[in-house]
Amino acid sequence: MNFALALFLLLVATGAVWLADRWWLRARRAPGRPEPWWVEYPKSFFPVILVVFLLRSFLVEPFKIPSGSMLPTLLVGDFILVNKFTYGIRLPIVNVKVLEVNSPRRGEVMVFRFPENPSLDYIKRVVGVPGDLVEYRDKRLTVNGVEAKVRPDGQYQYVENGLSFVSAMMQLETLGEHEHRTLIQPDAPGVHLSGVKQFPLRENCAYNDAGFRCRVPPAQYFLMGDNRDSSSDSRYWGFVPEANIVGRAFMIWWNFDDLRRIGTFID
Repeated sequence: MNFALALFLLLVATGAVWLADRWWLRARRAPGRPEPWWVEYPKSFFPVILVVFLLRSFLVEPFKIPSGSMLPTLLVGDFILVNKFTYGIRLPIVNVKVLEVNSPRRGEVMVFRFPENPSLDYIKRVVGVPGDLVEYRDKRLTVNGVEAKVRPDGQYQYVENGLSFVSAMMQLETLGEHEHRTLIQPDAPGVHLSGVKQFPLRENCAYNDAGFRCRVPPAQYFLMGDNRDSSSDSRYWGFVPEANIVGRAFMIWWNFDDLRRIGTFID
């Protein structure tokens, strides 16, 4: 059971006790008799759960970064906030959009439900929106025939999976209105062909040893990790349906290992 559903069921249970006491149980209690614990506790928790549920469903939701696929933008252990309304107001649990606000734009960092397992939340950067022609060849990203501007930004070292030391080239890439850092390992292929799956709408893509080319279908998005050579993303498991969108990541609110990251906005 996912957390949103569990929170909703808890809200319904405590709300039912609150309503029952307001309209029926209170009148049946003798004057001066205290509330039984099974009424007192749910009534106390109900307003708190209601506020949390509304905030989490319609305004902001916290997430923790579990992997290094978005290095150097996001570190393992970063706690981030996700704007839940910037891409439209959605009903909680069923995730059905009821009010259109904005659509994801190239360069934005988006949280979404993993297409292969919607119970998992993933975070990547939007590189292609519906109708775009996305190409990635020889480590260079091109969208609709226009190559993304990049410039070198030094070296970046990190430990992967707690075992192997990785040294990568860092570069500043401009995508849409966003300039962000990406990591490249020069000796790694742009895409590991053996890892490409037979995902839905796979016919929109063509792969070879140099990279790939994909036409993004309607109501779908193409996303990639900033750690380009160490990211499981749309190159391997395909497009992200519009219905799977959770929200836009916008701020790091906590990191136990590096307090300087607190309050950093995500670009």
